[in-house]
Amino acid sequence: MKDDPDDGSTLAEIQRATTDLEEKLHRLEFQAMMSEELDISNGYLYVHPGAGGTESCDWAAMLLRMYTRWAETKGYKVKTVDLQPGETAGLRSALLKIEGEWAYGYLKAESGIHRLVRISPFDAAQRRHTSFASVFASPEVDETVEVEIKEGDLLIDTFRSSGAGGQHVNKTDSAVRITHRSTGIVVQCQNERSQHQNKEVAMNVLRSRLYQLQLEERRAALDKIGGEKKDIAWGHQIRSYVFAPYTLVKDHRTDVETGNVQAVMDGAIDPFIEAYLRSRAGQVKAES
Repeated sequence: MKDDPDDGSTLAEIQRATTDLEEKLHRLEFQAMMSEELDISNGYLYVHPGAGGTESCDWAAMLLRMYTRWAETKGYKVKTVDLQPGETAGLRSALLKIEGEWAYGYLKAESGIHRLVRISPFDAAQRRHTSFASVFASPEVDETVEVEIKEGDLLIDTFRSSGAGGQHVNKTDSAVRITHRSTGIVVQCQNERSQHQNKEVAMNVLRSRLYQLQLEERRAALDKIGGEKKDIAWGHQIRSYVFAPYTLVKDHRTDVETGNVQAVMDGAIDPFIEAYLRSRAGQVKAES
């Protein structure tokens, strides 16, 4: 019995329809995960080492490289707003602006404490060390979003830039630091070519931080009404990266893990991000 030639075309149509349905389902899942107002926006990413001196500063620099690699694979533009190098190695603080659709929506999943376990390259005795670094994300806020900033709340300082940036650096007090008295939030920028540009960028970062603070306060109020805190907030360990005596990266919020540490440090963090966002979307749906 000969095969019906129509069978092949029918199978191809079924496969195309299945692919279309899978793509539609993926888009719906993505939209469910990215349901907050500014998820589609550019994002600011802050990285700070914890206690531990040079080891923690080096870990913070490793995380900064990981996020830069991740952003580049997404086709996002990465801009350094501020970077303070460590005394021996690594960094004391860093602030990146990640530009591209849904940048903040992804990055918000990374806010928290990141833990590293490895044989320290700075220890002559080759002992195992545990280091911590904090990561925090906030969205870029445009003029359409209302964020109240009173002029009397601002303390603005200028200082001489210390980073790379050309001949203008270190010759004028072009760097700007803004302290918001009411909240204690401090932001600074030193990578632009003039004091005016640095102040403008710093004010944009401050608006972003204040907006994020408002979001967190609303979430905390909802958690209180619900009787318990269900989300992992800033200041809690969210992920461990173990380099020795075995290799493992594990997200403690979702239990997603992988033994391919090198791939993760090269930016392959989407499985962790998507699992957390999917989990969070499920929690929001259950609470609504």
